[in-house]
Amino acid sequence: QVQLVESGGGLVQPGGSLRLSCTASGTRVSLYTMGWYRQAPGKQRDLVARITSGSSTDYGDSVKGRFTISRDNDKNTVYLQMNSLKPEDTAVYFCRADIPMRPYWGQGTQVTVSS
Repeated sequence: QVQLVESGGGLVQPGGSLRLSCTASGTRVSLYTMGWYRQAPGKQRDLVARITSGSSTDYGDSVKGRFTISRDNDKNTVYLQMNSLKPEDTAVYFCRADIPMRPYWGQGTQVTVSS
């Protein structure tokens, strides 16, 4: 059974930083494309960043230059370092494993950027 557990969300002031973690069980994060997505109230779930098994990365336009996705294979964890946070980054952030035939999602972690 694959499980993804996100952590690291919280309340931060504009301009601040947070690091989100997504720890997997039942699979290895090194085997598949792993992604971070976010969903604000009343909006669709959008791609934030993803990292392939070959360590290629890509980012949503709104976070390029501010967010960095990385992976620690020994800890079986994917990270999202978020810098220069803006109020419009407020959302629930979800981790996803692009496993063939069936992607898996974590339960999400809330990020709120507010003064």
